[in-house]
Parts: sequence; C-alpha cells; structure tokens
Amino acid sequence: MGRGARLLARLDEEFPHPETALHHKTPLELLVATILSAQCTDERVNQVTKSLFTRYRTAEDYAKADRTELEREIRSTGFYKAKARNLIGCGRALVERFGAQVPRTMEELIALPGVGRKTANVVLGNCFGIPSIVVDTHVRRVSQRLGLVTTDDPDKIELALQKCFPKHKWTEGSHQLLLHGRHICTARAPQCPECRLNDLCLWEGKRTA
Repeated sequence: MGRGARLLARLDEEFPHPETALHHKTPLELLVATILSAQCTDERVNQVTKSLFTRYRTAEDYAKADRTELEREIRSTGFYKAKARNLIGCGRALVERFGAQVPRTMEELIALPGVGRKTANVVLGNCFGIPSIVVDTHVRRVSQRLGLVTTDDPDKIELALQKCFPKHKWTEGSHQLLLHGRHICTARAPQCPECRLNDLCLWEGKRTA
C-alpha cells in the first residue's frame, strides 16, 4: 500500500463521513456561504446565513439586493463591503449568463465575482459530486507537515494532492485533511501524540510523546 493510500485509510478511520460545516440546502446557498467564509469561521457564517437565506433565496434576490442592507446582514463575517459587492455581482452574473443557476464547471464558477478555485471546488465537490480538492489553510498546513507538498501555492498544492490521491477520493480526502488540521494538527499545540498519522508524518516539529 502506497503512502497516500495509507494516509487515506487512517483518515477514513478518523473521519469516516466528512461533510462541510457550512449549512446549506442548495448550490446557491453553499456558494454564498463559502464566499462569506473567507477570513471568517464557519460557525459565524452559519449564524449569519440562518437569517440571510430566509431573505435572499434566489440569484435574482442577490442581483437586486440593496447593498447597504446586504452589508448590514453580513457585517459580522468581516470584509463585508467587498463580500456584499461580490454577492450582488455574483447574483447578476448568474441571472445574466447562467439562467439564475449555479454552473457546474470550474471555468464558469471562477468567472463569477468573488469566486476562486477554493470556493469553486467546495461547490463542485459537495453539490455536484465532481471530484474536487479544496485547499484552505488547514489543508495547506497538514499537507506540508506530512511532506506531501513543499509549496505555499494553493494551486500547486491542489495539483500535488491530485497526484497523491485517487480521483474518487479527492473531495472526501481533502475534506478529511481539513478536519484533521482543524481538530488534531492545529497551527498551535498540535496533538501529535494522539495523531493517527504520526508515524507517517515528516514534520520536523512533531512530537512523539
């Protein structure tokens, strides 16, 4: 069994049913929640979207939104002016170019205001079942510590993990890395002695006891 397969087998034991923490019922809701999650915790986003999603239900709602009111709704997520601008622009683009539906390709998604590869991969993998690797701060940190990557570039990390993991495990595997980084391999005080991946980890700063 290769190293990548062994890592995935351990992660399957640790997080057998990984799911995104962002609450959503539709691709549009996940797209909006992921845009709001930039520099913000998932918990805070979920608090905000609980009421936001009752007022803004469709792409048209965002396209026609009053910017001041929308800013007030999402203020606590941080960078609210830019996020409100992106949400309105995104709504307009969806209405004008995609029949008010969230597109299903990377190229179309990243053409939307405020949407990069990370956000696009979240939507593709979680809503449309398209194998996608999400690279956030947790995935980057864990991948580096495990010795899977030697770069900080999210696009290069995504490509490296695509080569390391079988395609059908891209979505699940990257989400397991995210959860591992969030709960075990934290930025500060990582729980190395309790880590299921300790013996496979190449990080010089790891602790064994």
